Amino acid sequence: MIAVLAPRTPLEQKAAVVRAIEARGFQVVVHERADATTRIGVVGSGAKELGSLLGAMPGVAEVRPHSTPYPLVSREDHPGETRVRLGDQRARTARIGGKEIAVIAGPCAVEHREQILTAARYVAELGCDALRGGAYKPRTSPYSFQGLGEAGLDLLAEARAETGLPIVTEVVAPEDVDVVAEKADCLQIGARNMQNFRLLQAVGGQPRPVLLKRGMIATLDEFLHAAEYVLAHGNPNVILCERGIRTHERATRNTLDVAAVPWLKSRTHLPVIIDPSHACGVRELVKPLALAGIAAGADGIIVETHPEPAKALSDKEQALTRDDLRDLMRGLGPVAEAVGRGRPERMARSAG
Repeated sequence: MIAVLAPRTPLEQKAAVVRAIEARGFQVVVHERADATTRIGVVGSGAKELGSLLGAMPGVAEVRPHSTPYPLVSREDHPGETRVRLGDQRARTARIGGKEIAVIAGPCAVEHREQILTAARYVAELGCDALRGGAYKPRTSPYSFQGLGEAGLDLLAEARAETGLPIVTEVVAPEDVDVVAEKADCLQIGARNMQNFRLLQAVGGQPRPVLLKRGMIATLDEFLHAAEYVLAHGNPNVILCERGIRTHERATRNTLDVAAVPWLKSRTHLPVIIDPSHACGVRELVKPLALAGIAAGADGIIVETHPEPAKALSDKEQALTRDDLRDLMRGLGPVAEAVGRGRPERMARSAG
């Protein structure tokens, strides 16, 4: 439900409307518009019952329903672009969204100290913005490497301390959210957990940004509903990630839905990135898919890289080498410039 206030409504009347909504347990979204009107969105189950109350309050010109089932995610009350900040005093700051293209890179899984520190060093040297690495790994087979758990988080923290890179890592269960949030800078929700609603609620109740991946058979509408769960539980810092969907095609691991990028950008204020590594599962295809995603309007990419891909314990076929990552970073600049986007000055390091 949206309460539309009359132009130039006094501040005290606006505040009274907000207090009336919050006093009844609903979430409020306030948007000041260029035409001098104010729209106050009411979010929560049973919000329609407030219609009569709000309609009778001073300053309220109209009360009407939301035109979308995900009002917090939608551009309806958020016409601008959300920029999500990664990092705190423990790391340098990275921002996802806005004009600059962001790059998150690192191994699929944290395997041992030498591996993650080596990867972190060249990821930082090549001008990437954040380090990814899995401490908890949900795998199709119960016999595959499942990750190091909390020991992996400690190794990621050591890599951050040395390089300054913010850490992005996956959380797979609600009971792990607190420990991951304590040690990481951004919590990733993987494709298999996109509709794990208890997990979405849990990450919505903690302060770290959330990188939400699209489920492998999820529609875009379902994807935005999943993001709404996180925002509805109090966390506005969500990054959407298109990582490919399962189709009849078997030549690649998944099929990258490039059209999802402009579709999402037209409907949500949240930043949108792509994961070309999981989209194809083939090392040689990662760069062209990454460039296609940036050309389509993505705010950044998340890619897998490993110091020795042939020895990787998971996803070795899609992991970029150091030289591959350097080549990708070199290619991003011209494409970003061509579509009116930019990269920080440190990207120039990758050209050396």
